[in-house]
Amino acid sequence: MARLLIRALQVGGHTVEVASEFRSFASTAEAAAKVEGEAALELQRLRAAWAGEGEPDLWFCYHPYYKSVDPFGPALCAEFGIPLVTAEASYSPKRDQTDWGPYQARIGAMVRDAAVNIGFTRRDREGLERAIPEAHIAVLAPFIDTTPFEGRQPVPEPTRLITVAMMRAGDKMQSYAMLAEALTKISNKPWTLAIVGDGPMRGEVERLFSTFEPGRLDWLGERGADDIVADLGRSGIYVWPGCGEAYGLAYLEAQAAGLPVVAQNTAGVPEVVQSGLTGLLTAEGDIAAYASAISDLLDDALKRTEMANAARRFVLAERSLAIAAKAIDEILCRYIGKQ
Repeated sequence: MARLLIRALQVGGHTVEVASEFRSFASTAEAAAKVEGEAALELQRLRAAWAGEGEPDLWFCYHPYYKSVDPFGPALCAEFGIPLVTAEASYSPKRDQTDWGPYQARIGAMVRDAAVNIGFTRRDREGLERAIPEAHIAVLAPFIDTTPFEGRQPVPEPTRLITVAMMRAGDKMQSYAMLAEALTKISNKPWTLAIVGDGPMRGEVERLFSTFEPGRLDWLGERGADDIVADLGRSGIYVWPGCGEAYGLAYLEAQAAGLPVVAQNTAGVPEVVQSGLTGLLTAEGDIAAYASAISDLLDDALKRTEMANAARRFVLAERSLAIAAKAIDEILCRYIGKQ
């Protein structure tokens, strides 16, 4: 998403410079404290560079949260008198009384002082509003670069299911486990599943699907962007439960390729899938309902086709780089003025 934001800003006519390669992410508060000295040196470098070469029009920071604070933007913006913008900032009140408290306070101050905080989901927006009611917040719908999909017409195999996801611990593994169990419940249906992805949990993922007969699964591994577009275009239904998904750009890519989606109605997924129109969203954790939704689309060719067409129209018309570039520019003009 950070790269997409840069491209959208550029499409909107803005010049974007990555100000620093410094990595502030820390897995513990103790680790965060250890990089404070390095951060101070980098802040001095940026301050000197701006003093000599001139400051930018604004500072744009993507996804600041307690484990990854912005060590530079708030201080530099205050010193040089330029506006601060955040995108997908996150504030977690339950961290306030932990070792992360001082870092939480920095995030809170940054969000409070920002000219505008751009959120991608209702959940994130409402979280910021509750924690920092005086913050200026605008909404930008999640988007993708639709160019690779625009000139390619889907040629779907109706019963070919496909999923694209990293194989790692946590939410991804939970989704793989739920998908495997759901497909077990509809093993009498004539589906196949293409799995695009790789990662440290590959062995565990393969074991989850080991009970299915040969020929059912197509393990495609890690694929390049062009290959994924082609893989999606010849599939019939995109299946990924989406446990804990912030929103899931893969859902937008699948829909742009002309696939209806079957996912859970959870977290940020409803921000990218229009339930009942471009896909089916089932209750969180309800494996039987999830299996039934896949089965429904396998059995109903008309519904599957209508959702596939609606999905493609939705993303190409509403979630492209051009649409996002215009929306970002309107947000900046509204809260800052034309830069």
